[in-house]
Amino acid sequence: MAGMELRVTRRQFGFSLCGFSLTATLGAQDWGTMPWAGPATVRKVYLAGERVHWPKPDLDLKRDIAETDARLAEVERKHPKDVRFVGGELLRSEAEVKPWAARAGEADAVLILPLTAPTGPLTQVVDALNVPALYYSRPYAGHSWSAIPDLRKAGKKVDVVASSSYGDLDVYIPIFRTSHHLRKSKVLVVAESPRGRQEQAEAFTGHFGTEMKFLTPKDMQAVFDGADQRQAQQVADEFTRNALRVLEPTPKEIRDAMRFYLGITDLLKKEKANSITLDCFGALLKKQLPAYPCIAWSKLNDQGLYGVCEGDLQSTMTQMLVTPYAGVPGFVSDPVFDLSRNEVIHAHCVAATKMKGFHAPSSPYFVRHHLETAEGATMQVLMPSGETITCARFAGPKRFLISTGLVTGTVDSDRGCRSQIRTQVSDAEKFLQNYSAGLHRVIFYGDLVKGIERMGRLMGFEVVHEV
Repeated sequence: MAGMELRVTRRQFGFSLCGFSLTATLGAQDWGTMPWAGPATVRKVYLAGERVHWPKPDLDLKRDIAETDARLAEVERKHPKDVRFVGGELLRSEAEVKPWAARAGEADAVLILPLTAPTGPLTQVVDALNVPALYYSRPYAGHSWSAIPDLRKAGKKVDVVASSSYGDLDVYIPIFRTSHHLRKSKVLVVAESPRGRQEQAEAFTGHFGTEMKFLTPKDMQAVFDGADQRQAQQVADEFTRNALRVLEPTPKEIRDAMRFYLGITDLLKKEKANSITLDCFGALLKKQLPAYPCIAWSKLNDQGLYGVCEGDLQSTMTQMLVTPYAGVPGFVSDPVFDLSRNEVIHAHCVAATKMKGFHAPSSPYFVRHHLETAEGATMQVLMPSGETITCARFAGPKRFLISTGLVTGTVDSDRGCRSQIRTQVSDAEKFLQNYSAGLHRVIFYGDLVKGIERMGRLMGFEVVHEV
């Protein structure tokens, strides 16, 4: 019945947790060797004036550096899969900056460590960088922390921490890892023509370093044909057994969906890519695709990869920013406002089952037709309720829209899209009137606002609160 909240029995939910790990089926170890999967490389650089006044004229710089290096080694040991500190040069004059930058090598971020006042060539160091920089100011280590907000306002990718505790660096470690992830990731953009998306792709590549490659819907037929039919049937059988129920799709529609998934997985491995977005509506209406991609996208998202609808690069980059940072997949949605209830329903025909995290239990699902076309195979996922979500979207690489809400239930409706969650927001009217940057929003479970604000300061984009 349209608009009803969907309930599932404890037995059904428990059955769904038996799980269906395509990751294991397809060799998850292969993804761990890909360029985006390793720890971030963070280059340390120490700054001191040529003449030292503060904190004391006879400061032993070598001793200070050695002590700081030892503490940073402890931080690295706490996060061995996420960060690797390198470098550690001491710069005291402007003339030293250019040679340092030339030999700095491949770094995902820079950790600036002041030692004295005067601090040395801070502005010149920040100007020489095209990666995020974190200025870590311990007490009495100079006064140049006061320059950081103005440098950031001037468009520099720089944030500041002032603390005696090295533990305050911990919240930045996943951001460093995210910077590495974006710089080493590759997106396949499937559209009949790159026109209209090429400029956007170049802007994101220029800002974050993410590689983009354009393909056409016609290329998808060869991807589909190259997948093993017998394996597709085995995967389809397992997928069907683990569903709460199969409603409309035929066995062939489900098998074709899984064959497409297997083919896309092979394509991503061949291209050393971790993301794909396809202009699906146009291609489906023109009968250019051999199968519906919805289940393939759901399964990629469940593995920490990215399958994104409608050739939407801004939603793709939103997922690629937040997922590696928070460890949760995104749900691209078409929001539906109901001001009378102060609610926003988020609906789409692609949803991951691991919305609370990749190691969390899977949500139960039905196998359905794509609602708007009444054909193909997709999933109606019963996502968790009673949880805070973050609603987000890039509006170009330098502007990021954000809000939060509370999931109050799932919705079973014959209108809209298959997977739907009902959310309560602080001010639906304000959200509606402030809406911009296209229809889609991306939903992530958890309140991620503070972390995204840190990422904005460090990575050079403005975070705009929509509500």
